[in-house]
Amino acid sequence: MKIITRLDELNIEDKTALAMGKFDGIHLGHKKLLNMILDQRQDGLKATVFTFEPSPEEFFVGHTVRQLFTREEKRRAFEKMGVDILVEFPLTADTAATPPEDFVRTILSEDLNAGYIAAGTDVSFGDKGRGDQYLLRNMSKELGFELHLIDKVMLDGQEVSSTRVRNVVADGDMPMAKRLLGDDYSVSGIVEHGAHLGTTIGVPTVNVLPPDNKLLPPFGVYKSTVVIGDRSFAGMTNIGRKPTVSDSGRVGVETYIYDFNEDVYGKLIEVKLLKFMRPEMKFDGVEQLKAQIHTDIEEARN
Repeated sequence: MKIITRLDELNIEDKTALAMGKFDGIHLGHKKLLNMILDQRQDGLKATVFTFEPSPEEFFVGHTVRQLFTREEKRRAFEKMGVDILVEFPLTADTAATPPEDFVRTILSEDLNAGYIAAGTDVSFGDKGRGDQYLLRNMSKELGFELHLIDKVMLDGQEVSSTRVRNVVADGDMPMAKRLLGDDYSVSGIVEHGAHLGTTIGVPTVNVLPPDNKLLPPFGVYKSTVVIGDRSFAGMTNIGRKPTVSDSGRVGVETYIYDFNEDVYGKLIEVKLLKFMRPEMKFDGVEQLKAQIHTDIEEARN
């Protein structure tokens, strides 16, 4: 997958099928758009995702917004789906002030060579967000690209949106998050060395330190699946600060993988969170913690 992050990289020779959106959480609505452009590959168009970096919310609010998918997680998800080109359009004071007509004519049509554009009916772009579905529709005739607009995808009578996904993740409702996303909510990262306490008490774990801008569900213990390369393993994951044995305040994602004894330090893993089991607790000592961990392991295994 080709990744474009600079304005001087926008010159694309091949005709593209372009999905426009914020893609801040690749949910069912986003996947509908993505499937539309992926279908155009059979006609020779390059499946291209157009999004903004940083996100419009982060840019205009002026502070970090916790992400359902980090930048790296989005890149991996798009590539896995088969996207050919990812445009992370640099959002600055200058680019945000682009007149909407120029945005369509110069960036989408000329630079990105769009022959097909898919977007939600709530699409907005250009100076003060004045560009919308109606401008795209009018200019599609002039510039000769095919336009497909989709309404919000509904689930249980409510819109599927990134805000709704954020809310259910914040509530720890992982089964509902999966229904909205079409896949389990996950945390990815490189396995790092911890204090190795788990090994000393008979429950070795793999540890990932998520970036500060990753949205995490409530601290606690979760039934999980761990993906390493093309293999998946059952596991049990603790998210939190490990108050019994640490006072660093650092939030970690620590997973015990059943029947697993491989060295995976330095490898990329994906921890899929299936079900909330119990909140994080502070115990009187390591022995009490050890007993609870073994209880959790058996409950999750069963």
